[in-house]
Amino acid sequence: MRRFKLGEKRPLIIAGPCSAETREQTIETAMQLAQSGRVDVIRAGTWKPRTKPGSFEGVGEVGIEWLNEVKQATGLPITVEVANRTHVEIALKHGVDILWIGARTTVSPFAIQEIAEALRGNEDITVLIKNPMTPDINLWEGAVKRFIKEGVKEENIGLIHRGFSYFGHSPYRNPPMWHMLFEMRSRFPEMMMICDPSHICGCRPLLHGISQQAADLCFDGLMIESHINPDKAWSDASQQVTPQDCITMIDNIMWRAKTANDPEFNDELKLCRQQIDQIDSELFDLLSQRMKTADKIGHIKKANNVAILQSNRWEAICRRTLSRTRGMGLSEEFVRTVLEAIHLESINRQNEIMNSK
Repeated sequence: MRRFKLGEKRPLIIAGPCSAETREQTIETAMQLAQSGRVDVIRAGTWKPRTKPGSFEGVGEVGIEWLNEVKQATGLPITVEVANRTHVEIALKHGVDILWIGARTTVSPFAIQEIAEALRGNEDITVLIKNPMTPDINLWEGAVKRFIKEGVKEENIGLIHRGFSYFGHSPYRNPPMWHMLFEMRSRFPEMMMICDPSHICGCRPLLHGISQQAADLCFDGLMIESHINPDKAWSDASQQVTPQDCITMIDNIMWRAKTANDPEFNDELKLCRQQIDQIDSELFDLLSQRMKTADKIGHIKKANNVAILQSNRWEAICRRTLSRTRGMGLSEEFVRTVLEAIHLESINRQNEIMNSK
């Protein structure tokens, strides 16, 4: 069979069960997906890192044997998650085409280093690296660089965005925090980036919306969890969809071109971007003036031995600004995010003034 080559197809669609549970469940799910012609790679978790002992932790090596039956029948490449050296050795022994690194593993440089060393000498293996559970871009970047350092070619490494752990209220299991992705893409602009809507959403109703948003943001593909009987799944039941629903969702996603050659389009885009550049310039001029005023306040507070944080003042600013911005087409979440960033910068500057001699 022809060796899988990352980047040959966009969008790249990876689908299959969260966990390989039984031979029948794994093969039936995979075959339905494969026969649709919409799926490029079959996935299944054979080792499952679970939060608590006693949960289903995967069937292990035999699950890869089941996936290989699908590979032999369909010609589609297969991918499994690996979390240590032993997993890597078993996966390579069975000819797994793509190894993916889970979020719980990316967060540990020790685990990443062990896996990277286990791949030394396998420079052509394809590795997909999920973001760490915590929103730490440096950990994600560090994981990529450890594999490159051990000889895995950069062109054979891809990124999977599966959202980040968050302790506040969110409709998502792991909120996407898209701005983190933009930063990662700026560090590896040529690296393929795939979205995992299943883990971002954690539930079926939100899957299509996040998948379409990923397509609109020029992601290079999707990794979707699918199961022949999702409600009876042994892991992550609420976020898996049947093969037919998975195929229907894929068919209803509109993938955008990265650019267009139409002169009228480019002229209009150039004009809008010039307007944005001008507005940004004015915006940051105003922010600079605001910070200079915050510095003056810091000096006044220091001279009078008054605490930096004035809770009543901050609450009043929030109420007034939220009231003024209603009807401006700005979401409350966005306004609060901007206000909090400005407030934090003001506090930090005033703190420096308070502690200066």
